Amino acid sequence: MLKVAIVGKPNVGKSTLFNRIIKVNKSIVDDKPGITRDRIYANAEWLTQHFKLIDTGGLMLDEFDFKKQIELQVNYAITEADVIVFLVSYKEGINNDDHYVAKILKKHKNKKILLAVNKSETRNKDSYDDHEYLRFGFQKPYFISANHGIGIGDLLDAIVDTKLKEIKEEDTFKFCIIGRPNVGKSSLVNCILNEDRMITSNIANTTRDAIDSNFKKDNLLYTIIDTAGIRRKGKIQENVDKYAYLRVEQSISRSNLIVIVLDGSEEFNEQDEVIAGLAHKANIPSIIVVNKWDIVKEKDEKTMNKFIKTIRIKFKFLSWTPIVFLSAIENKRINTLFNEIKSIRENLNLKFNSKILTDLVFKLQMLNSPPLFNRGRIKINHVTQVDGQIPTFVLFCNNPEYLHFSYARYLENEIRKSLGLNNVPITLYFKNKTDKIRGKKNDK
Repeated sequence: MLKVAIVGKPNVGKSTLFNRIIKVNKSIVDDKPGITRDRIYANAEWLTQHFKLIDTGGLMLDEFDFKKQIELQVNYAITEADVIVFLVSYKEGINNDDHYVAKILKKHKNKKILLAVNKSETRNKDSYDDHEYLRFGFQKPYFISANHGIGIGDLLDAIVDTKLKEIKEEDTFKFCIIGRPNVGKSSLVNCILNEDRMITSNIANTTRDAIDSNFKKDNLLYTIIDTAGIRRKGKIQENVDKYAYLRVEQSISRSNLIVIVLDGSEEFNEQDEVIAGLAHKANIPSIIVVNKWDIVKEKDEKTMNKFIKTIRIKFKFLSWTPIVFLSAIENKRINTLFNEIKSIRENLNLKFNSKILTDLVFKLQMLNSPPLFNRGRIKINHVTQVDGQIPTFVLFCNNPEYLHFSYARYLENEIRKSLGLNNVPITLYFKNKTDKIRGKKNDK
């Protein structure tokens, strides 16, 4: 797939252009320079042509916090991109930072570089000011306004004009990594990808955007989504933190699996429980990762069991969730995490015959009869699986409105156990036997 990177100094509108092209507010946009620190990926389409778009942090000549890390991220993006959109601002004009970026880009002569002049909505179309931008040596400039959508079509025409061999996209399994700030989420991503994909430091919240990374392991495709650390709502004061909190919820909504990262070197707190609650609310599989296991003091053979017991008490609503102990910074026990991810992926794809399901539920009713109600006893006479993000089963019975939630929970736990679905949530729908099934059956 064609890869396109947007590069430029801070505050020229890179993230606004990124969002305009993908039609989603994926990058955090604010007037404050340096809001985008990592490189951010998204799929885009123009005139039926698909391409991968990359947003990057701003480059500056002067020294500033995270300069080396941001330059490393931008260089990664430039290296992997086929097309580079060099973005400058008509409103602010050209300065030394723009020439600094141009100097970096000129080292990549094998790349297609498109110069785009953003914030040009006030420019007179009849003006002859191209010469100022032609000095960069990147052919004619494209005058655009990312905010107003002006000139974007011409720029996209030039982007998709790049010829590449078509690569068929395969199914990918998406999982997001969530947790409070500084528990090691980005270190875990870097460990998995074997590169400094994220900017990491001891300063809380050095990752602000949700960032997608595609990779392959054991011939299976994955997309990993790293998110900003979630602070307590009372401490969310800056717009950036509010945006990041919403981005975490969006990341969860497009994931197949949630990895909840805890800091093993500190006591678990209320915010950890709030974050785990987001995973529970999403009703998709999750894994609890106890990170920084290398610096947990005075470990013995009982330490891990003590942690597990504490987690099961604090996060009792995630009783089925696997727990993994690892050290991202030392790259230890990472395979344990992937064994769980692979197992969950396989379980989500399992399909069960209706006869097997019906026989199972019949036996469960024999072992523990449904409670009585004023019209008699509820009887479940048929079960089928339908399509869903998690294993989803429809149980047909008489008077489902009288089924007590405790009996539904009994069936859910026993069905999960009997079918070997111990590490994923399942959904049960109780329908009147005269109701029609919505969704595709799995009766093979």
